[in-house]
Amino acid sequence: MTKLTLAAANTLIEAAFKKAAEAGMKPLTVVVLDAGGHPKAFQKQDGSSMLRYEIAAGKAYGALAIGMDSRALEPMAKDRPHFIEGLNAVSGGRIVPVPGGVLIKDSAGEILGAVGITGDTSDNDELCAFAGIEAAGFMQK
Repeated sequence: MTKLTLAAANTLIEAAFKKAAEAGMKPLTVVVLDAGGHPKAFQKQDGSSMLRYEIAAGKAYGALAIGMDSRALEPMAKDRPHFIEGLNAVSGGRIVPVPGGVLIKDSAGEILGAVGITGDTSDNDELCAFAGIEAAGFMQK
C-alpha cells in the first residue's frame, strides 16, 4: 500500500497551486488530511481570506466521513437536510457539504486521506484537488 507522506501531501499542494495559477484562479487554501481525519499538510496562499482553513478542512473531512468526494454531499444537503445536520452534529460542525473535498486513494482503491480546497468556485477548487492528487501519484476515483 502506498502511504500518504508529508512529501506527497506537499507535492499535492504544490500541484494544486500550479493548476490554480495556470487558470488564473483566486488565492487558495489547501488542507490534506490522513485517513483518520488528522491534518497532514496545510498551505494558504497570500490573499486567501480568513476561515479558509476551516472550510478546506471541512470539505476534506466531509469526504472522509461519507467515503465519497464532498460533491456528493451537496445534493444530500438539499434533498436530505436532516442527514447533513445530523452529520454536522455528530462531527462537531466539521463538515462543509460542497465540492472541493476529494478522497485520496492508492492504486488498489484504499482511502489514504482527503484533500480539501477552497478559495475559488467549488468546481475550480475540485479541479485543483484532482490535479494535485494526480501529480502526487495517487488516485481519486
